[in-house]
Amino acid sequence: MIRRVAILGASALALSLSMPAMAEEPVAAEKAAEAKPATPTMSFGTWGVDPELLDPAIKPGDDFFGYVNQEWLDANPLPAEYSRFGAFTLLGEKSVSDVKTLVDELTAKAPETRSADEERIVDVYASYLDTDAIDAAGMAPAQPYIDAIAQAPDLAALVHLWTIPGYPSPLGGGVEVDAKEPTRYSVYLGSGGLGLPDRDYYLDSTEKGEGIKQKYREFMAVLFDAAGYADPASAAAAVYAFEDTLARKVEWDRTVSRNLDLIYNAYSAEGLAQLGGDFPIAAMINDMGLAETDRFIVVNIPPSAERAKELGLDEATMAKIGSGFPGMLKLLQETPLATLKAWTIKEFLENNSSVLPSHIDQADFAFFGTTLSGTPEQRPRWKRAIAETENLLGELLGASYVARYFPPASKAAMDELVANLRVALAESLKANDWMGEETKKQAMAKLDSFDPKIGYRANLETYDGLTVGMGTPLANRMAANAWAWADNVDKLGKPIDRTEWGMLPQTVNAYYNPLKNEIVFPAGILQQPFFGASADLAVNYGAIGGVIGHEIGHGFDDQGSKFDASGALRNWWTDADRAAFDKRTDTLVAQYNAFCPLDDGETCVNGRLTLGENIGDVGGLSLAYRAYKLATAGQDVPVIDGLTGDQRFFLSWAQVWRSQQREDNYRRRLRTDPHSPEEFRVNGVVRNFDAWYKAFNVQPGDALYLPPEERVKIW
Repeated sequence: MIRRVAILGASALALSLSMPAMAEEPVAAEKAAEAKPATPTMSFGTWGVDPELLDPAIKPGDDFFGYVNQEWLDANPLPAEYSRFGAFTLLGEKSVSDVKTLVDELTAKAPETRSADEERIVDVYASYLDTDAIDAAGMAPAQPYIDAIAQAPDLAALVHLWTIPGYPSPLGGGVEVDAKEPTRYSVYLGSGGLGLPDRDYYLDSTEKGEGIKQKYREFMAVLFDAAGYADPASAAAAVYAFEDTLARKVEWDRTVSRNLDLIYNAYSAEGLAQLGGDFPIAAMINDMGLAETDRFIVVNIPPSAERAKELGLDEATMAKIGSGFPGMLKLLQETPLATLKAWTIKEFLENNSSVLPSHIDQADFAFFGTTLSGTPEQRPRWKRAIAETENLLGELLGASYVARYFPPASKAAMDELVANLRVALAESLKANDWMGEETKKQAMAKLDSFDPKIGYRANLETYDGLTVGMGTPLANRMAANAWAWADNVDKLGKPIDRTEWGMLPQTVNAYYNPLKNEIVFPAGILQQPFFGASADLAVNYGAIGGVIGHEIGHGFDDQGSKFDASGALRNWWTDADRAAFDKRTDTLVAQYNAFCPLDDGETCVNGRLTLGENIGDVGGLSLAYRAYKLATAGQDVPVIDGLTGDQRFFLSWAQVWRSQQREDNYRRRLRTDPHSPEEFRVNGVVRNFDAWYKAFNVQPGDALYLPPEERVKIW
């Protein structure tokens, strides 16, 4: 759904491969194209990896990521419009360019020859692209929403506005598959409210941290000035104080929020009303259209002492848990109404900055793009217009995208790869020496019920009832919000829709959804460097095979393994097997905690936050390697350009993560991203593989060397 509410809910259960940088950072107006350096390109040679790019000055055993990628990184400086750029971004840019070709063709057609759907696409794209019209309109399109917020007479009236799609809210939720009963939909609820990316930003008292907070207050003052506040700085100070209280008293540490047992707390309507006290929670639920259900799952309820003991939460973990949803309801009743109105106005303007006057858009980029991510230049407006069109009408574009760019042969090849990866996991489970037979039986049942989805869904969304217009970009967004919310709420009481996808066909990414036990690979990712129809088999298995294995591996990572074959959140492990699993994953946590790339070793990867993705990488590449061996069994695998099949397999995995980023973005990701930085998705993974040591003659004394007994083997 488009409704933008920061909660911990069911959407967090879908575990993705990565998030390209261009989807992470706010961006603004276009600079002259001739002033920009050329966008980097990437050569894949004749078989999928260009051996000319391997750096002979770097030993594979010291820095495998650098051995494969450093030559390319040195030759391709980071373009000014990016906080991060690499293989994912490059393919993402190709997707944007491919979609633009489709949109340009529609724009060139005579209006009377366009279908109604084509007209909607052109209207959304052109309206967002026309910055002159947006500037000429000024604040007029936003004024009715600002006035509605400012004129709310009391908390109940403001809470009602929070329930209207498009209005920001510190509370929110939606309809999702019930994690304990995956044959039904339930309502998930939670709280958010922070304007900075994470609570740690508010707690950071370093000079750099204080500087970021000061610039954040200055940015808010720009928004309040645009909204007509007489004293913008005072309004910014009040909102910051509210958010600071949230960060210190209400919010949870991200590592705790990953615990899926902890965030499942079911309430009846009566129980929810008691939880809310004097807060008008019943009216809020009714106004959101969510009252017609018997189960509300609140994701951030602090556990009682008894439940904490049951979940095995120690004192250190409990110290990371704020007052959560109940604390938020209490704080909202204690906070001055004027502050809550100001927070709502701030969020509304920030959320919609790109369709408001240019000075607001530029201020938004200056803070979120430059201050937080270090990006010196805004992305071209046309690229953002494509992203806007995809956000509102993405599956309409997806239908044209797959017809033009996704050949049936690619899907057939992926079907075969997925089948081989499933066989590989089945063999791995049978050979597993640390898991008992009863747990193995349950694991096999889960594997057998995996639902792979490749390319695109058959019944792509047509957005019936969504009306957009030319020259009204803010109104188009609000209409899309209302449509998406109604579509989400309409699921209540209906059978589970297993055809629904969480990504567009043109998206360069993949994900696993434990609630439906499905692995999803959009068409956009099924291109080089991930997959090439003419690429060497070892390369395809090391790249897209590793991606497939990663997503399958999410079904058996530290949180995905809590779901059974039906998608239900329940413990299907024996205590001994879970303890053996935890022992291995705790070793992985320690390995990644030791990667400290910034501040002379003082700023490190959070091995606990990134654990699920690291398990996906280590386990997934292991499955891909086993599948590659199955696919080449009995064959005489050739040596190509002096490289064996095993070497080419590992080279292609490293190539997938070819990327560099700005230091500010690096710092933000180390705090907030559940994925490890790219260099550690290579170096942290391969050092746990015996086959990699043999392939590249890695010896004791090499920087990445681990003794055999310290190498983590899970699947």
